[in-house]
Order: sequence, then structure tokens, then C-alpha cells
Amino acid sequence: MQYKEFIFEKYSYDPVVSTLSLRYRFGGGPRFEEKLVFEFVPRHLLPEESVVLDRIFRLIFLMSGVSYYKSFVPQKLICEPFPMDCITAEFLQKFYEKGLAEFAFRNRISLRGHFAIRWLGDPPPTPIMLDLPRRTCVPVGGGKDSIVTLECLKRSEEPLILFGLGDAEPIRACIAAAGLPFIRVHRRLDSGLFKLNEAGALNGHVPITGILSAIALAGALMAGCDAIVMSNEHSASAPNLQIDDTSVNHQYSKSLEFEEDFSEYLKNYISPSIAYFSLLRPLSEIEIARRFAKYRKYFSLFLSCNAVFRQSPTARGRGWCGNCPKCRFVFLALAPFIEKTELIGIFGRNLFDDETQRDGFAQLCGLREHKPFECVGELAESAAVMSYLGSHPDWREDAVVQQLHGAFVPLRQRDSADFRALFEVKHPHRVPDSYMAKLDACK
Repeated sequence: MQYKEFIFEKYSYDPVVSTLSLRYRFGGGPRFEEKLVFEFVPRHLLPEESVVLDRIFRLIFLMSGVSYYKSFVPQKLICEPFPMDCITAEFLQKFYEKGLAEFAFRNRISLRGHFAIRWLGDPPPTPIMLDLPRRTCVPVGGGKDSIVTLECLKRSEEPLILFGLGDAEPIRACIAAAGLPFIRVHRRLDSGLFKLNEAGALNGHVPITGILSAIALAGALMAGCDAIVMSNEHSASAPNLQIDDTSVNHQYSKSLEFEEDFSEYLKNYISPSIAYFSLLRPLSEIEIARRFAKYRKYFSLFLSCNAVFRQSPTARGRGWCGNCPKCRFVFLALAPFIEKTELIGIFGRNLFDDETQRDGFAQLCGLREHKPFECVGELAESAAVMSYLGSHPDWREDAVVQQLHGAFVPLRQRDSADFRALFEVKHPHRVPDSYMAKLDACK
């Protein structure tokens, strides 16, 4: 079934139950209602803060619609509850088009110039200055990156509040281990979306970190924070593949490009009083892994395997699956820094001693096709680590390491300088000087 219009129908916030409702529909087709439940007691907001919060709710409303729009990708997008200005329409157009690039590639469709968001001639809103408490909100995803961020800022005595989206066990466990105040939001997608997917509607990856950023922005304002600090690394900006003049990046909404667009929109049209940036942008994935290795209390708690974060709690895995690009990359990234028996204990097995993993590790290192569509480091990073492990006494005898070094000359010919370069500060980034000093102090 094809529909010509996707309609942003209505958004509403009920303060009694701290719930934001988002309604969408396809013209002449299915309707959806998503709910965001803010599971904390917000502080009392001043009138100007309430106006800013409503603007953030609008942004959440528009960005979250991508999860439903992708089912049929109609050519017209219409916002009913408020007039869409041209700046917001341009921001949203780019977010949908680039954020759904992987989805389009996998479904063999093109979104380039495919759809248009209807806007009116109203000017964009004027930003509102706020007097917010000096406190930083850190979203926690249950993986190594956000742990490095929160522990670095905690060590520097930065006033912190943690943010969790959803109830996945790794998020709960890492927040509990951090011992810091936190806020949690539950995102309840409309069940009709899953029924459409089962019936054959288009499905695939959405720019979830962008949606999370907007939700965290609302939580930060409601809790009283003047900064949202993400944990997106340098390599998140690297595309998985290039098709003509179109970049396909699984991590688009973790990229520096999105960070710049989101923060500029926040500053110019919502409020310049809330900063948004990634503390780990100057670091490679491998440098983040090196820093994470210092925090042993999280070794049994953190998880990056996507099987643990599935929408349905009954379908979620309970640990590292050990057979996906994410598991392979984290194992590879940590191998130089965590004692072998301990790393094997974290994953439950030695991924380097399993010959069936060879092609998966080869793909991570750029020796097969393009970079996997997962949140993994750049090909050069993985290749540099695998090259280094070829002479590491703990790992060099393992089957995968031996076979890759034997089959691929480039791995044997890599200079050790390639590995050392992974620990250097990367540019460009948007980390303010005051936070950069905190990052430098946590080496």
C-alpha cells in the first residue's frame, strides 16, 4: 500500500503523569500514538522555561516521526498543530534524508529529492535566554563510551546528572554503579508500527541518537542542566560507504555534522543557554577503549551488543552474543589494554580463537567490502590494532590473528606508528576549553 502524505498530527504533554504524547498518521492510512514517559519529578519551571520546553517538545515530535515515516516514505510531510518555518523544515529534511541513508540503501530506494516538508512563510522563533543551574547531563547507553565520559567528569567534580532512555539492563546497571543522580525516560512506540513491519512495510535503521538527543534536551531542562554532553567519538563521522555523491553513515546522528546542526538549531531557535556537544569527539575508539580499561568495576556491567537493546524485552539478549560486528569490534579494541583471561571472561569466550570469526574481523579491518553497518571504529583503527596484536605475546598465536596476518600482507606491513597515532587528539571537535581541560586531566 502506498500513501501520499505523512502527517504530524498532534503532540501534547500531561504534567500529571509526566507523559508526552506524539500522534502521526498517513493520509488515508494508519495512525500512530507514541508516548514518552518522564520517570522523575521535574523542577518548577519559570514561564520562559516552559516556552523553551514546548519548543523542545515540538522538536522531539518532528524528529521522532522518522520511525513511522519510513514505513511507506511518502513524498509529502505535513505538520498540522503548528506552522512549519523554513529553517525547521530544512533541519528536518536533512535529518530524515541523511539519517535514513542506510535504510534507503538496504531497501534499494533513493530518498535524494524524494520528499518535501511543507512549510509556511512564518519566521523561525527567536531564541530565549535562560538562567539555568550549572550542571551537566550525560546520557548513558550502557557501553564503554558513556562510562568514560561520566567517570572523567565525575573525577573533575563536575556537577552531574545522568540520563537513561529505556530500561535495558546495561543502562540501569551502569547508572547504579556510577552512584550519581539520574533521570530516566521511557519511549513507547506505537504497537501498530511493529504490526506494519510484520506485514511487510519498509523497515530499517533510524537516526536514534538524534531522537535521544532531543529527548535528553527536554530532560535536561526539566531537571535543571545547562549542558548535555554526549559520548560520540571521532570515528562516528566516517561514512560506511560512498555512493556517487551520497554518504551512507550508520552513525550519522552521532557525527560531528549532526552535532553541529543540532547545536546550531538549539542555540539560534530554542535557547543558547543549553550547550550540546560530545566530550569524546577528539578521541579515537581505541583511545576510548584504553581509558575505559581503567574502570574495572564496569567490566561485568557494560554491554554494547545490540541484541541487549531490542525493543521487545522478551527478545532481548542477556549478554554479549559474540557473533556480531559490535562484539567483534569491542573485543578487538579492548584486547591491547585488558588482560587476556579477564577479557575472555567478559565476553564468555575468546573471539580470536574462533576461526568462523575470521571474515567478520577482516571486514572490520577493511579487508572485505565496506565497514559494517554498526557503531564500530574506522577501518584504519581496526587494522592498526589487528596489526599490533600480531606481535602481542598474549594474542599472536590465536587463530584469527594468525590467519589474518598470514593472508593479508597489508596487516604485516603496517608501521607501529599507525597504532601510536590512535592515541593522539583528533580534530575538528566542539569541546569547550573548560571541558577539554577535564578530558586532558583524565588520560
